[in-house]
Amino acid sequence: MAAYDQLLGLLRSLHDEAWRAATECPGWSVADMVGHLIGAAEANASLRQNLRQQAWGARHRSDHCGNPLDAVNALQVSEHLSLSPAERVSMLASLAPRAVAGRMRLPRLLRRVSVPIAQSGSSAGMPPRLRLGHLVDVVYTRDVWMHTLDIARATGGEVDLSAPVNARIVADAVREWALLHGHPVDLTLTGPCGGRFVSGAGAERLELDAVEFCRALSGRTPGPGLLRHLVIF
Repeated sequence: MAAYDQLLGLLRSLHDEAWRAATECPGWSVADMVGHLIGAAEANASLRQNLRQQAWGARHRSDHCGNPLDAVNALQVSEHLSLSPAERVSMLASLAPRAVAGRMRLPRLLRRVSVPIAQSGSSAGMPPRLRLGHLVDVVYTRDVWMHTLDIARATGGEVDLSAPVNARIVADAVREWALLHGHPVDLTLTGPCGGRFVSGAGAERLELDAVEFCRALSGRTPGPGLLRHLVIF
């Protein structure tokens, strides 16, 4: 819940004009981005809602470069267009604890299932598969966290990056990235949610801001060398 609490705190601080600000996700305003997050929370809170969204994405993926995830995201945005900013905040606040609880209910057997990730649209260059357990335990939290940063960048809003949830998410992204590329790492991430991460021997030292590191890994900004290896946010 910590990632949701951080997001909701930011959203409650926004004035009405800020909701119309463009984000770095193409075609999405802040309001659109929150509509997506509401739809994702609805899917996590309800199996029926999840299956409905996934079926819609499968039927409409040809409209989104063959990417069913992008089709689902577009559905989530479109279904909440009529909500006011206050209604968006209220709805997301109500859904968040149920979404987290729903994710935790995923049976152990299903957590082992590996699902494909479309190599087109917004997930181009991402790992081609992921386990459902990783999706519900890690990726959905990263998604909320990264969109919180997207909204802060779009609006000039503030996020307290010294809160423990931020360092945990960054460290987890570093571990996944290091396992993905398999090379030695000597990485220093600056800022309140950073740290030093070393694995293997003989690595070239790399230093950059922790948030910019995660933005590179998510594909939001181009990264050189090993930073070209993306992880799913």
